Amino acid sequence: MNNDPRLLDEGDLQLVHALQIGPRLPWTVLGEILGQHPTSLAARWRRLERSGSAWITAHPLGHPDQMALSFHDVRCQPGHRRQVAEAIGRIPEVFSVEECHRDRDFMLTVISPDPTQLTEIVYPQLEDIAHLSGYESTFCTRLHRTAANWELDALSSAQRRALRAAAGPPSAPEAHPGPPPPSFGPILRVLGRDGRASAAQVAEATGLHPATARRRLQRVLDSGTLSFRCDVSHRATGYPVMCQWFARLPAADHDAAATELAGLGALRLCASTTGRSNFMFMMWHRSPTDIMALERRASERLPRLEIRETVIISNIPKRAGWHLDTDGRRQEDFVEVGHHWD
Repeated sequence: MNNDPRLLDEGDLQLVHALQIGPRLPWTVLGEILGQHPTSLAARWRRLERSGSAWITAHPLGHPDQMALSFHDVRCQPGHRRQVAEAIGRIPEVFSVEECHRDRDFMLTVISPDPTQLTEIVYPQLEDIAHLSGYESTFCTRLHRTAANWELDALSSAQRRALRAAAGPPSAPEAHPGPPPPSFGPILRVLGRDGRASAAQVAEATGLHPATARRRLQRVLDSGTLSFRCDVSHRATGYPVMCQWFARLPAADHDAAATELAGLGALRLCASTTGRSNFMFMMWHRSPTDIMALERRASERLPRLEIRETVIISNIPKRAGWHLDTDGRRQEDFVEVGHHWD
């Protein structure tokens, strides 16, 4: 029996899994499916939020015609990691910051409205950071999987089916959307901090009339412009090891490879990219021995996958706008993602 107090108990894991499937489902619906009282579930969730172990956020989803998703390897001068990480984390377009110790000091995920904004807004901010000695960029050409696609294995198949039926299909974004209307901006900021925020909470936070807040919130939810995700501390769920791979793979194999990898473990990111490698993926693991086992299974299932580099992620100072501690627990500091899009 594992007595690590940082680990979530079975009830916590079941609630997190349910909210991964239906982040905004009412407590009454969740209670019926999980067989628990809605008030008890809400209290359990407040405890998880207060501890920083789990939280729900929303961020711009965007469309390839509307946004640029890029990855950046950053190097800094010895002895200045913390200072550089803090400065990078304050840049709104930097979606996540991952610390590592091989050929680069940090790996960044950046979301910008377009490549021009990356050049005009993000690069100057990086170049102004003291002790940052260099960076290299690659662009995402197809995003196959994100953390929003990964789920814990804490619920029965019947519960999962019931939750998906209750949540319904996600709203599909328009084929060629323009930027979100200015009226969305205040609501996007509220949902970034709390993806379960109600119309009443939106009204209180924005000063909108309750009826206006309810109408605009529904427009945002129906627009398909946001991705909602229930995030969780990696250590609290028993995944203390994080690893990212850079590989080469024929372009025609990328979609199938992403599907195959999703069945092999806790796949948190999978993307096609430009650069020396053209395919990257990141997973959480329960122990370092899982890394070799994963590589062996991947090579058996995907014989044309050529792994170029394996990188251990030692820390994630920022994820989806939130600053995290070394256990992956959410801290109070939040940087709004994509504030130039208002």
